[in-house]
Amino acid sequence: MCCYTHQKNSTAMSKAIMWFRNDLRLTDNPALNAAVQQHDEILPVYILDERLLRPGPWGFPRMGAYRLKFLLESLADLQEDLQEKGSQLLFKVGVPETMLPQIAQSYGCSAVYASKEYTHEELQAEEALQAKLECYFSHSLLLTAPDDLPFSIDQVPEVFTQFRKRVEKYARIPDALEPPNAIPTVGFASEPLPEMASLGYDCPEADQRAVLPFKGGALAAYDRLDHYLWDTDHIATYKETRNGLIGADYSSKFSLWLAHGCISARAIWHEVEAYEAERKSNSSTYWMKFELLWREYFKYIAMKHGRKIFFPGGIQDKAVRWRDNDKLFHKWATGTTGDDFVDANMRELLYTGFMSNRGRQNVASYLVHQLKQDWRKGAAWFEALLIDYDVASNYGNWMYAGGVGNDPRDRVFNTQKQARDYDKDGAYRKRWLQQDKRSPNAWFERLTAPIQSVSK
Repeated sequence: MCCYTHQKNSTAMSKAIMWFRNDLRLTDNPALNAAVQQHDEILPVYILDERLLRPGPWGFPRMGAYRLKFLLESLADLQEDLQEKGSQLLFKVGVPETMLPQIAQSYGCSAVYASKEYTHEELQAEEALQAKLECYFSHSLLLTAPDDLPFSIDQVPEVFTQFRKRVEKYARIPDALEPPNAIPTVGFASEPLPEMASLGYDCPEADQRAVLPFKGGALAAYDRLDHYLWDTDHIATYKETRNGLIGADYSSKFSLWLAHGCISARAIWHEVEAYEAERKSNSSTYWMKFELLWREYFKYIAMKHGRKIFFPGGIQDKAVRWRDNDKLFHKWATGTTGDDFVDANMRELLYTGFMSNRGRQNVASYLVHQLKQDWRKGAAWFEALLIDYDVASNYGNWMYAGGVGNDPRDRVFNTQKQARDYDKDGAYRKRWLQQDKRSPNAWFERLTAPIQSVSK
């Protein structure tokens, strides 16, 4: 259900919950704007879903330490932005569809406003919540709302090129919304956001080899946007450098802030168009928008196919008997396979929570086609470690690698050739495979250790 308006009750104080999810921003947040416009007071709430703090079906955490750290930084930044608007954030740990009705009753809120999600677990939570409370969902995570597309959800093309061409021709990307001038807020006793330790997590120290000292939050997101476009003009060479492996600026790194909703895809899209109008328009600036459309596409594929994106045979319903060999998977996850290009990329992920797009394609191909392992286990490992984990993009790309997604061909990467093409001098492999004080096996155990406690 999309967000729509209704008349305020003129005789009683109207209160509603603004449920922040993967939209941790005030700028271009349609759900927030609607809540403020339609109610006298709102209650900004974030609930850290306790199910993400438990091991997944493959035995490792669903939300690892790297992503949790970035999330808490993003929430701290959101809290500061809310305070500037005369508001604050209520933080809880629990099951959202259970806790939100309780919060609504405690504070006299009659409705919930939130950004729409598009994958199975999130949709289940929305359905359960709608059975208990009046809910208004907005398409805050997309470039274009489904009703604005030139086709229905069940007609979303199975090939990206067809989707892209029709969206580029017929769909308009709405402008990013300005944040509310003020956010009148239901009164409550504010508490500090938790530390990682209180949530049962060990916070790994930063690795000096990381491409960036990533920090969550809208402020950092817009700083990165300004840097990559206006301060350095790196976007003008993006298409040529995007397959790089070392350094901060071979690619935009916007995916981390997009995944947490610290910045919207619409805001980036229109900033790129402003750059094109004022500085330069070329194949590189277009390619940035091209990549945003890929992200969009995977969300629509999730809408169309539902739970199939998590099935062994993917959206193609292929009858594939995947293997599950813990020893082979452990070698892959710890970067100890003996394939130096795969190992270097997996060590970067293990030690930093990030890996380049070129690396992701190679390691996924290796796990699926060389080791013959279940692609879903690789997707779950990425979920545990990646800071920029996004459900639809992660599973869409892994289906693609596994030959069960939006590509009729099996894309098998020759990792030795890829190393020669993209790491000619071996600098990347040397960077991540050199001897250091950390054992990859010990690091694996540290990152997959059971969470000790959860503070609610």
